[in-house]
Amino acid sequence: MENRIDVAIIAGSRSDLVLVGETIKVLDEFKLFYSVNIASAHRTAEHLKQCINRAESSCVKVFIAVAGMSAALPGVVASETVLPVIGVPVECKHLAGFDALLSISQMPKGVPVATVAVGKAGAANAAILAVQIIAIDNYDLKAKLKSYKIGLAELIVKENLELQKDGFKKYITGLKK
Repeated sequence: MENRIDVAIIAGSRSDLVLVGETIKVLDEFKLFYSVNIASAHRTAEHLKQCINRAESSCVKVFIAVAGMSAALPGVVASETVLPVIGVPVECKHLAGFDALLSISQMPKGVPVATVAVGKAGAANAAILAVQIIAIDNYDLKAKLKSYKIGLAELIVKENLELQKDGFKKYITGLKK
């Protein structure tokens, strides 16, 4: 990776890295540069600030913060930068990620955090949203996004054709394999 970073990903703990993998898959598909760090909003405040400063020194355009439970990380990142921050709520054992979702989405005025879905879909959507933000003034990236969205639509049409050809019961049985 070069010194330039398009997206800085910060995970609240090692266990959040599984979701970060979903984010990276999308960023790799769009050939964006990224960094990944683990930093706790509660336990490593100074280390978190250093991660943010290093990313900003590398011309980062968007931060993605992945956090569960109290999910303070995205808000703390947003309080330390003027760049866009996307929060990914982690699904937890006790409240299924609802606590993280509410924590990330209920930011005070002046400290916005874009919030995506809980879990894997949210981790992938965070990357797509980051790509969309970066594509605002990047026509090549915008063209890749259009192709990506067309590919998603084509996949649904293909799945529907298979459903119509096989019938519901056979199609569902094939999904279980």
